[in-house]
Amino acid sequence: MDWYINALSQTSQTTQVIVSIAIMLTFGFLLTRLTKLIKLPNVTGYILAGIIIGPYCLNLIPLNIISGLDFISDIALAFIAFSVGEYFKFSSIKKNGFKVFALTLFEGLIASLLVFVVMYFALGLSLTFSIILAALASATAPASTIMTIKQKKAKGEFVDTLLQVITYDNFVSLILFSVALSLTLATSSTEAVSFGVIMLPILKNIGAIAIGVALGFILKLLMQFKHGSDNRLIIILCILFLFCGICSLLDVSPLLGCIAIGMIYTNFAKEEKLFLQVNYFTPPIMLLFFVTSGLSFNFSALFTSSSIIGNIPLVVIGLVYLIIRFIGKYAGSYLGATTLKCSKNIRNYLGLGLIPQAGVAIGLAALGARTIGGEIGDALVTVILTASILYEIIGPICANISLYLSKSYPSKLEELVPTNEITSKEEKTEVQLLIERIQMIEQQNKNKLNELSQEEAAFNEASEEYLEAFYNEIKIKRNRRNRF
Repeated sequence: MDWYINALSQTSQTTQVIVSIAIMLTFGFLLTRLTKLIKLPNVTGYILAGIIIGPYCLNLIPLNIISGLDFISDIALAFIAFSVGEYFKFSSIKKNGFKVFALTLFEGLIASLLVFVVMYFALGLSLTFSIILAALASATAPASTIMTIKQKKAKGEFVDTLLQVITYDNFVSLILFSVALSLTLATSSTEAVSFGVIMLPILKNIGAIAIGVALGFILKLLMQFKHGSDNRLIIILCILFLFCGICSLLDVSPLLGCIAIGMIYTNFAKEEKLFLQVNYFTPPIMLLFFVTSGLSFNFSALFTSSSIIGNIPLVVIGLVYLIIRFIGKYAGSYLGATTLKCSKNIRNYLGLGLIPQAGVAIGLAALGARTIGGEIGDALVTVILTASILYEIIGPICANISLYLSKSYPSKLEELVPTNEITSKEEKTEVQLLIERIQMIEQQNKNKLNELSQEEAAFNEASEEYLEAFYNEIKIKRNRRNRF
């Protein structure tokens, strides 16, 4: 592929970006066709596509282009967090908010504590590295789980609890990470530790949440006016991009604030059309986000070690981290659900839905690397990226298993068409009942051929409004010409 890279390098920067994005979209789509054949979620295909076309495999994307794709992660995280905010309804929080938050503390803190004990005491890694790695262990990536839920059209108590736990999970993770980063800076500094050094990261995150709440109310006020659906999409993009810019200036993660924007809007505007339109708009961005994660995978760095963090290859640290965090998440959720007397499905399967870890952890690892710097920062990014890529391969599989075992989506013929829907006075054999079920499913599918999903309906509504406004403008211009 050297000839391809050489030829592409001779073109303009604009051409390189366009070709690279086209390759990422193409391979991302093609890999999902393969993963679909073996019943894997689309997210897995996106990650594998990034690894295949990355610099350590086919090398189809130039390194200078990869280094300039960081903005995709920020945009994707903003959309992800805003969508998560939709599930943060005050009515649900009032109903079982304490139980869900307590469940989150169980699984998040146990996972972090277990990772710290193994890394520091068992592997003998440095205190700084162990603390930061433990704080990141509590983070859960909402994107792949939400995409799996939407792909399977899952719903019910288990799904609601899972989404709420993920929402709280990232809140807890950011607080833990801010405290851990402050502690590591304090312990590694030779100067006296001031109150400001400890509290500044925490205060920045609180300030970001406050700004997000304010922007949520502004969004609600703007949406009260009669706007076309295209303008509604422009407004929400403006709000999210503006907030990401503010967070970049403050050097904090925009995740919590974007969740706050979505939470305020869904509770005070009390309408879901905006979320549907945004969800229909975001799939290509999510594809690019996960493909970009795969592009950054560096095989050679896995087999290096550093005396600063402990003379153990990073591949060993990454695999141990992956296994211990998996155990901690499942054990913490199981213990928490048992203590809080949750349902059997939540107790047994919630931990499987909390395995994915990509966007949030990768973003925080990059922030930690910039703050700490040196070999510790580089090692932190390598370990988290390695574990995150592996998690995004096995995580959606685990999430899919949890949704299947908890019966959050129909998977059997009798669940799609129950026997009691087949009315007949005669006693029929199982074969006859099976034939009738198949016939009913075929009839249902015929009825649904012309139906659209909620997202498609919202998107088409926006297109119709735009065309109506366009034709009205043409009519007005014609009338003006006729007058003269």
